[in-house]
Amino acid sequence: MEPTTNRKPTVLMVEDEEDTASLLKFLLERASYEVVHAKDGRQAQELVDTLPLPDIVLLDVMLPFLSGLQVLVYIRGKTAWEKVPIVMLTADGSEHDIKRALESGANDYMLKPFNPRELTSRLKRFLSPSA
Repeated sequence: MEPTTNRKPTVLMVEDEEDTASLLKFLLERASYEVVHAKDGRQAQELVDTLPLPDIVLLDVMLPFLSGLQVLVYIRGKTAWEKVPIVMLTADGSEHDIKRALESGANDYMLKPFNPRELTSRLKRFLSPSA
């Protein structure tokens, strides 16, 4: 057993749809994540300015006030946040938006409806310590 801290990895989850947010929070907490939830783009931006760095960001594209793509660009504009992995999770499967998200700094892009095991596996990929 390697010595590790008991700190749970933190996920900043930006999701406006209440049912989806509840499901994601349940899945992530069950997978031992600490979840911080923003319900719209404006709240996400405020959290980016005030929150200690999370381990990963789970970001919807279609959000009230600011789109997920705008939030993505905002996050990537912050020097301290440049290494934080960002996974887009959205019902919007348009090739144009996927391309824009990846070119703007997203590390991954998943479509809703999603498979819970695939989601947690993809998140874990970004959190595995380099051996």
